Amino acid sequence: MKYFGTDGFRGEANVDLNVIHAYKVGRFLGWYYGQDHKAKVVIGKDTRRSSYMFEDALASGLTASGADVYLLHVTPTPSVSYVVRTEQFDCGIMISASHNPYYDNGLKVINGNGHKMEAEIEEKIETYIDSEIDSIPLATRENIGCTVDYAIGRHRYIGYLMSLATRSFKNIRVGLDCANGSSYSVAKGVFDALGAKTYAIGMNPNGTNINDQCGSTHIEDLQQYVIENQLDVGFAYDGDADRCLAVDDRGEVIDGDAILYLCGCYLKEKGELNNNTVVTTIMSNMGLYKAFDKVGISYEKTAVGDKFVNANMMEFGHSLGGEQSGHIIFSKYAVTGDGVLTSLMLMEVMLEKKQKLSELRKGLKIYPQLLKNIRVKDKPAARTDAAVIAKTKQVEEALGENGRILLRESGTEPVIRVMVEAETEELCEKYVDQVIDVLKQQGHAAE
Repeated sequence: MKYFGTDGFRGEANVDLNVIHAYKVGRFLGWYYGQDHKAKVVIGKDTRRSSYMFEDALASGLTASGADVYLLHVTPTPSVSYVVRTEQFDCGIMISASHNPYYDNGLKVINGNGHKMEAEIEEKIETYIDSEIDSIPLATRENIGCTVDYAIGRHRYIGYLMSLATRSFKNIRVGLDCANGSSYSVAKGVFDALGAKTYAIGMNPNGTNINDQCGSTHIEDLQQYVIENQLDVGFAYDGDADRCLAVDDRGEVIDGDAILYLCGCYLKEKGELNNNTVVTTIMSNMGLYKAFDKVGISYEKTAVGDKFVNANMMEFGHSLGGEQSGHIIFSKYAVTGDGVLTSLMLMEVMLEKKQKLSELRKGLKIYPQLLKNIRVKDKPAARTDAAVIAKTKQVEEALGENGRILLRESGTEPVIRVMVEAETEELCEKYVDQVIDVLKQQGHAAE
């Protein structure tokens, strides 16, 4: 598709994604869902400066097509999914570019079941955006839509999260890094209410500091913070709070693979791991699969992207799945990745097992893994280049059973991602650089 990737319509604000695009997305959705009734659409946003601009543009398009718009204001992506699902909205829109820099933004369209919008509807939106003639009628008189302040929807989501905790967090020292993003309006309040002694950073959004040296993409700050303040655990979210990474009491990172291991083992013990299976992506570490084999847990491997994980979970009824990046889905409680929910589930594992994360993860040995991105002129051409394929195969054979290499196109950026997993960091570096050198030699690198 031209505009929509694996995670919505994303790009630099007013460069790749502008207010006209947002207005037209609103116009189409307001008309599409309002053909036989008054459409109701809920909008959430993160803390980027451009999010306010896009919120206004979307609301203008939606109301011009006759839809009523309900504004959650600054809120996590999973809260939009929750509100759409539980309060009978036709669809929802989250304005966020997730973990990207502040100057990027995106529109994530969520269907009435709380899932990412179907590709066929996204294709129809794209056709409308590019059409020279505006074929969608403007609403008139009493049919024009209105906007409604709907902060109560976010409060209900917060209440739902709090209801999931099985026991008090009293006397637990918890660190949070809210990435100067969406979670700043939710996470600390939830942990405080559940009795934790909460220490939070990344709580001062100014429109341009979202994900800036903070949050799950820069977890080193939280690692240091946990050690300096002698905390029991730390949780880092991304810009729109649908991801979570953790830091144990020793300052070690608990990534998405480790979270899947800890929660998978716990759910299996409780008899709540449906089909005795955890859904992963092809980016998950070899060490995770070896650890699962040892404890007798089966696993699925999907393409990269939480929508593929979610699709597999829905089709086969699995209860746990996710990505190394910290997108974790607990299907009993949500239909999308939810960073704050994930941190609450990890708290449950710690409290029920009466052990710290550093002790609970001992059965997991993670292989060194290196991922480098190279900006390219044409993603498919770079990935299918004969010389690149030959070099990749050569590396694959050299690694044998003790490692692997993976080349894939980013769904949201003009980059090829080269990942190598091997027994040592030196081997990872050597083989990743060899493939990137061939990509450059073949003239694929963008200036």
